[in-house]
Amino acid sequence: MKKKALSVLMTAAIAAATVVGTAASAFAADTVKIGVYEPASGDNGAGGKQETLGIQYANSLTPTVEIDGTEYNVELDIVDNESSTDKGPSAASTLVSDGVSIVLGSYGSGVSIAASDIFKDGGVPAMGVTCTNPQVTQGNTHYFRICFLDPFQGTVLANFAQDNFEAKKAYILTKLGDDYSAGLGHYFKKAFEELGGEVVEETFPDGNSDFTSYITSAKNAEADVFFAPVSTEAAALIIEQAAAQGMEMPLLAGDTWDSNVILNAAKGKDVQIYVTTFYQEGGNPEFDEGMKEYVNSDSTAKANNGGDDTIAAVSAMGFDAYYVALEALKAAGSPDPAKVNEALWDVTYEGVCGKVEFDDENGDAIRDTAYVKTANTETGAWDFVGEQGVK
Repeated sequence: MKKKALSVLMTAAIAAATVVGTAASAFAADTVKIGVYEPASGDNGAGGKQETLGIQYANSLTPTVEIDGTEYNVELDIVDNESSTDKGPSAASTLVSDGVSIVLGSYGSGVSIAASDIFKDGGVPAMGVTCTNPQVTQGNTHYFRICFLDPFQGTVLANFAQDNFEAKKAYILTKLGDDYSAGLGHYFKKAFEELGGEVVEETFPDGNSDFTSYITSAKNAEADVFFAPVSTEAAALIIEQAAAQGMEMPLLAGDTWDSNVILNAAKGKDVQIYVTTFYQEGGNPEFDEGMKEYVNSDSTAKANNGGDDTIAAVSAMGFDAYYVALEALKAAGSPDPAKVNEALWDVTYEGVCGKVEFDDENGDAIRDTAYVKTANTETGAWDFVGEQGVK
């Protein structure tokens, strides 16, 4: 079976021993630590909290794991990477120093890429939950992911724009310096142009809150769709200002817009919003019921979910990621991070978001379908549109 060589990781693990201590001191006899590297603040804080909620819910259901005949308590070691490529590596270093066996996260490809070398040098495998940029896993032996990638998602969205709106011209707005935004914008553009479409694109700087000029540009260009793969914080402003300017073209976006932040921003407004995502509420009634009960039973959990019990796809993905991590620990027969890394390649798991298995080249999930849903501006809920693949 063709797989990336593990020698680099094994060497790093040995070198990291001087930092994290010996295996005996890094792990309590009855506890195994799973690191949760997610934003709880910054541009992606809302999404990071919802992704973490799914992991926490799974841990509440299954707080132990049997590894080589020994029952371990599973402790979640949660750090806030602040949605920052500058501050994220420090949060990642904390997890390595704490002796985690595997890391889950992050919501946001940029902070995942920024922390990659920290995990590599610390000899700790990481598993992305919803970070979709290809660079997260490319060229390394330690970063995996359970979600689809942006080349696929961008192509899905381009196909959807042409299939459903007969779009000939697309306006693309991305954020400068944001790996996720720029990456998904690039792949959408590439696919849309290959389908014969025309693209007008612009970028906005960090900290921008006035999107009226960009909306005007899209209208003046007579674009058929407005594609904005941006954070929920920026998205809420775009929605409000697009409605205020009477923009009639549909707003398209990727997985970051699958949030009740978007639903709340769109409710009562005359806008059309379509997003691609990993899970549609109703896909697994047992999970939905349990997740809602978990969120409603705790005021902090409800606040972290945006104030209601709408199920975000990132929560469902976080739930699946936790169980994939448990499967890797069981397969490794040890909480040793290097052994967990080696075991991950062959792990398969049937989750609420579908089957999880990794390709042999990059450790990326093998997925060929995305869910498309639209914001119902009257009910404030997501309406399922359908499944979308690529041509």
